[in-house]
Amino acid sequence: MKKFRKVLDGLTTSSPGGTMGSPSCGSAAGTPTAAPTPKEIDVQETLVSENFQLCKTVRHGFPYQPTSLAFDPVQKILAIGSRSGGVRILGRPGVDCYCQHESGAAVLQLQFLINEGALVTACADDTLHLWNLRQRRPAVLHSLKFNRERITFCHLPFQSKWLYVGTERGNTHIVNIESFILSGYVIMWNKAIELSTKTHPGPVVHLSDSPKDEGKLLIGFEGGTIVQWDLRAKKADFRIYYDEAIHSVSWHHEGKQFMCSHSDGSLTLWNLRNTTKPFQVTFPHGKIQKDGRKESCKPILKVEYKTSRSSEPFVIFSGGLSYDKAGRRPALTIMHGKAITVLEMDYPIVEFMVLCETPYNNEVQDPYAVVVLLEKDFIVVDLTQSNFPVFENPYPMDIHESPVTCTAYFADCPPDIIPILYSIGAKNKKTGYSHKEWPIGGGTWTLGSHTYPEIIITGHADGSIKFWDASAFTLQMLYKLKTSKVFEKPKPGEGRAAELGEEDPFAVQMVSWCPHSRIFCVVGISAHIILYRFSKYDANTQIVSLEVRLQCEPEDIITPSENENNPCFSEPGSHSPQTHHQHPVSPGSRTPDGAKDSIPCLKVKDKMVRVPPGYQSDLVIQLLWVDGEPPQQITSLDLNSAYGLLAFGNCNGLAVVDYLQKTVILCISTLDLYGATDPYQRLTRSPRRNRQSTSEHCMRGLSNFYSDSKKRIRTSYQSLTELTDNQQSIDMERSKSPTSDHVNGHCTSPTSQPCSAGKPRIPMGPEGPRLTRRGPGRPPFRKAQSAACMEISLPVSHTEESRENSFSRSRSSSVSSIDRDTKEAITTLQFGESYGRKSDALPTPCLWVGTSLGVVILIPLSIPTDHEERMEDPVTVGPSGAVQMLKGSVLRFGFLDCNGALIQSPYEVWRDLNAPEDPDRPRRRKLVHFSPSSSQDAFGEGHLAVVCSERQAKVFLMPSQSCLFVHNITESSFVLRADVVSLCNSVCLACFCANGHVMTLSLPSLRPLMDVNYLPLTDMRIARTFCFTNEGQALYLSSPTEIQRITYSQEMCDNLQEMLGELFTPIETPEAQNRGFLKGFFGGNAHTFDREELFGEAAAGKASRSLAQHIPGQGGVEGMKVAASGAVGELARARIALDERGQRLGELEERTALMMTSAETFSKHAHELMLKCKDKKWYQF
Repeated sequence: MKKFRKVLDGLTTSSPGGTMGSPSCGSAAGTPTAAPTPKEIDVQETLVSENFQLCKTVRHGFPYQPTSLAFDPVQKILAIGSRSGGVRILGRPGVDCYCQHESGAAVLQLQFLINEGALVTACADDTLHLWNLRQRRPAVLHSLKFNRERITFCHLPFQSKWLYVGTERGNTHIVNIESFILSGYVIMWNKAIELSTKTHPGPVVHLSDSPKDEGKLLIGFEGGTIVQWDLRAKKADFRIYYDEAIHSVSWHHEGKQFMCSHSDGSLTLWNLRNTTKPFQVTFPHGKIQKDGRKESCKPILKVEYKTSRSSEPFVIFSGGLSYDKAGRRPALTIMHGKAITVLEMDYPIVEFMVLCETPYNNEVQDPYAVVVLLEKDFIVVDLTQSNFPVFENPYPMDIHESPVTCTAYFADCPPDIIPILYSIGAKNKKTGYSHKEWPIGGGTWTLGSHTYPEIIITGHADGSIKFWDASAFTLQMLYKLKTSKVFEKPKPGEGRAAELGEEDPFAVQMVSWCPHSRIFCVVGISAHIILYRFSKYDANTQIVSLEVRLQCEPEDIITPSENENNPCFSEPGSHSPQTHHQHPVSPGSRTPDGAKDSIPCLKVKDKMVRVPPGYQSDLVIQLLWVDGEPPQQITSLDLNSAYGLLAFGNCNGLAVVDYLQKTVILCISTLDLYGATDPYQRLTRSPRRNRQSTSEHCMRGLSNFYSDSKKRIRTSYQSLTELTDNQQSIDMERSKSPTSDHVNGHCTSPTSQPCSAGKPRIPMGPEGPRLTRRGPGRPPFRKAQSAACMEISLPVSHTEESRENSFSRSRSSSVSSIDRDTKEAITTLQFGESYGRKSDALPTPCLWVGTSLGVVILIPLSIPTDHEERMEDPVTVGPSGAVQMLKGSVLRFGFLDCNGALIQSPYEVWRDLNAPEDPDRPRRRKLVHFSPSSSQDAFGEGHLAVVCSERQAKVFLMPSQSCLFVHNITESSFVLRADVVSLCNSVCLACFCANGHVMTLSLPSLRPLMDVNYLPLTDMRIARTFCFTNEGQALYLSSPTEIQRITYSQEMCDNLQEMLGELFTPIETPEAQNRGFLKGFFGGNAHTFDREELFGEAAAGKASRSLAQHIPGQGGVEGMKVAASGAVGELARARIALDERGQRLGELEERTALMMTSAETFSKHAHELMLKCKDKKWYQF
């Protein structure tokens, strides 16, 4: 039982150095301290360090920069390798596993040990790895590092334990899969080719054993040489020298023919009876020109030659298109008999693979599908239908359909929201897919016991929003919303997109969603907000638009005298919005000097529109241009469905909108929020006279996330400035002229946009009157501004350096001298029931405001409670109450009762506004409130307010506004994301720092519970998309195409194995077809080939130790032997051996039963044949 003392009313600890613990170096610092008070509050904290453990859970999306592909035809699982060393293994929906090589080297090739539950990977650092797939989390069993040669190609015959490895030098080595040791048997390049050959044949690009005889190995060299090597006789059977470079080789299943693809776009078919010249040469896409010459064609990078019982053979290849047609898309060509089908792809083809019914290469293949891996997509084509339709992909491979710009994660959602979203989204699904079952159906997956409804929301650069069902570690798209449909399409050369070079004017910057009321709010990059309501009915609607002028003036000056005795608000109720007539501003409105003024960035559709069921736009709010300067991007947003209010802010100020009455009730600059409670002494400053236009835009060009060009991305998280303990130094720095020292002409506010200036005019009308303050006999005072904004140059390229580009900020002396009171941005907002003033006895609706200078402002609200009054009477805003200070930008608010329980925000129960009217049950607003006093014995006991900034966290007791606890989170870095989350029936503060640390703090005592250095380098993508949620889960965008989910809950980690899918399932290997007497007699002695006899140490000897180095894996038997030491280990080994013995006995029993059944069947058929033939003469047969 923790005993916390209640701070005396009126005791203030707002000074940054008041009650802080001593900082320490590293990501977390400081010790929480409590102010001693006579009255005690008993709070029982149940969370301890043992409740936390950080680990990755599952990765969703398309593998970024894929390089290779493999398929197990028996287990029916698929593996995709990537350039960053990752391997994704996919099976049936729910079976999705991600593995990562520690080296991070690109995966060049993948080879399944078919039906063995293992995978071999060949990486760009010339290392082979053997992965064990018989566990839910695959691990490396062995690694083999080549020291003197580079790996170019690998081949593992079916049911063989010897892996053929081709190298850049042209040599072929053989590796034992079981021990991962090189054999002494080597096929040297100079032995494979004729001695008379004067040139090197080039690297090995193909290796395969002959379907007719496993003792024959076909070796393809890049230079055009093909050799069939007799492994027994250790000599070449034949050599083929062709003029064109070879890219791939594919056998006919009978082993008498093979096909090659070449660099000139040709296919050659070779017959083993005559290897002096090709049996057939074709240029599938090379047409004969007028002069008799054939068109030059691109190389055919891969060809597969597959036979079918019921039809002509399939010849499938990628590339080979003619050069003359510019802009032609990549294509996969399917030649089936005389028909040639060209399937054009949206992206370049990385790899493809034909899926066949049999794993044996000497049987009729009967292909049924072809898997095509593209640079940014993954498709499977159905070969059993003549029109070759594609299968509907059950995996979430289209997360990056448009680049992801923001994410939101909601755990433990209302159970009815997922089925409703799915039913609406299913109506808009694409058609024309193959009706057959998805062919990659391996593994097993069951719904775990620890599941609850989870939803992930992604915002994209094209303005689209996607809702995903993320329950039980899966990801399925529920519903897609296109925000661009609210606006008119920008005409070429017009609008902000043209003037600023903005490629994505509808890009989503942030989202806010209330799952209970189903109200959804989107903030766009063009300084616009769209509020959506959910309806199960379609409707004809007129989109309501509000225009807000939220801008500052560069010539505004504040003197200390003007800052005294001038509260920023009048008495409550004296400034209620009134009805005014506003003349609409034409879209082309300009100032006399021709600059744009009082127009929004985008034009809202002004006609009646038909909206389908789902989320329907209810209100559009747009900030306006001022004197040729674009509006500043919105940096914070919060909405509350119970209050019917929406608040947003940027580096200029704050606005509050009543979306029920469609009016603006508050539009004010940040400085005006303080009034007499301004914590700073703001001195007179000289105005800036030369405004510098800054037209670059946040997240500009996000759709080109694969390009090699550098993109300038402005952060939207924190200020470059920080509060110091010395008030005098603040005053001195604030007195400097903004023109004396600035950074690139941009403002050091935490906003993600250039800070420009304009006149502080607010259009009257639906927004209501602007709240101003005047001294006696004085005109409206003017405020000052600075113009320095942080800018980060982030290269997005394919280089290793760019992938490891860290997210850091300069704390140089030039930055520290920037004027700090200018462009103070609103960084976070939170509606909730609280105490606006110290004298309040009961909680009332309030708006908590946090700024980039670490200031917390509390604004009380007066909201009519009756339904009719709420729709008619105005909402009034009271004078600002509490003002508190923290180090760094304020990031998050949270509210607890005095028992330590989380107080949820009030909300309105969802009601469908488009549903048919029921006279017996009129539609009225049903509100659910969570008052701070509802869970306590007496009213007026108060509540706790948790405030987290980028530097520290504080817990305040309301209404006394006294600081109970302070904790310095970090001194060497800064917090990017902080959330108050529920876990294990308790609550904690979760933080993610820019240096990659993930931390949790207890509440309300702010004790450190977990601090893990999770990511050594944090880039902008992770910083922008990282988010926590309840039940100990979090996610971030690990690459432009993938979402990584993690957990920081020990309970979740313990149950992780149960919730993940099984990759390997015991399946009987299909038996080979009977070859027949004649084929077996004339087909050679293929089944008598013993690789162990040839490649084993007894026959071939040992390989040179300097050639390759064996590295035991952490998941191998060696690691298990070390871990299983002592008596417990002996018992574990005995139990494992007993289980294996029992399994083998069971398999033996099954095989015996099968043999007995086969023998009985054979006896029966033999008896029937004897009865049929016993009376026939010999000449009658």
